[in-house]
Amino acid sequence: MNSIVLDASVAAKWFLPAHDEPLASEARHLFSRFSAEQVELLVPDIFWAELGNVLWKAIRQGRCTKSKAQAALGLLADLELAAVPSMDLLELGFEIALSFGRSVYDGLYVSLAVASKATLVTADERMANALAAHFPVRWLGAVDLA
Repeated sequence: MNSIVLDASVAAKWFLPAHDEPLASEARHLFSRFSAEQVELLVPDIFWAELGNVLWKAIRQGRCTKSKAQAALGLLADLELAAVPSMDLLELGFEIALSFGRSVYDGLYVSLAVASKATLVTADERMANALAAHFPVRWLGAVDLA
């Protein structure tokens, strides 16, 4: 089974209104593949804080209700995604951040992809463009999820 490092930017699209979310169908297709046990999803433990922040922001922007965001967090918690401690990823994540001008948060996701020999799938096109030539990082809009 293939492993994919799941970026919070992709997971949020599972719950936010599809008409407001570019690449929502691609994100939902990835979720379908996970549900069918065709792929394994891995996350760094900061995933939860990042996802919470994305949903918090969506509430503030009127794109999501508090109850829907809370339900989304509960549903995701029930999935029991394999979460890796950030401390285990920090050394390489920090080096990636310094070398490529990305945040340490981004570096942790990439570090997990490298350590697990998986591909990081992100909806952040700028991040994918900056790192894909050097690391297993793919933009959700360009990845073949078939």
